Order: sequence, then structure tokens, then C-alpha cells
Amino acid sequence: MSSVDNVIANIRSIIDRKGLKHKAVAEKAGYSIQQFSNMLSGRKVIECTDIWRIANALEVTPNDLFGIGEEAST
Repeated sequence: MSSVDNVIANIRSIIDRKGLKHKAVAEKAGYSIQQFSNMLSGRKVIECTDIWRIANALEVTPNDLFGIGEEAST
């Protein structure tokens, strides 16, 4: 599994664990649901700025999205 796939899997896992809706996370991060969906499906490259925006929307650190932090390991 590539690091991009890991980030996507961690984003999905955190969303599920927190009981959030993809639309709510997308809006909080400043994306349309289509843009966010494209990121989670791999159709749009997730860039550094996206990592920060998504982490803030999920109220986790960027390290959590990479599977390095406490949130990702729980």
C-alpha cells in the first residue's frame, strides 16, 4: 500500500471512528463534496495544503493522517 493509500485509509478511518459524514468534513475543510470524494477515491491528488485542511476539519494532526499519531493508532 502506498503512502497516499495509507493517508486515504486513515482519513476514512478517522471519519468513521468519529461518526462524521463526508459532506460535513468536506464543507468544514472548504471543499465541495465532489472534490473531497475525488480525493478519497484517488481521482484528485492530495497535496500538502489538503492535508492541513483535512486534519483541521477532522480536529487531528497531519501526523494522524499519515498514521504517525495517537488518533490514527486508536
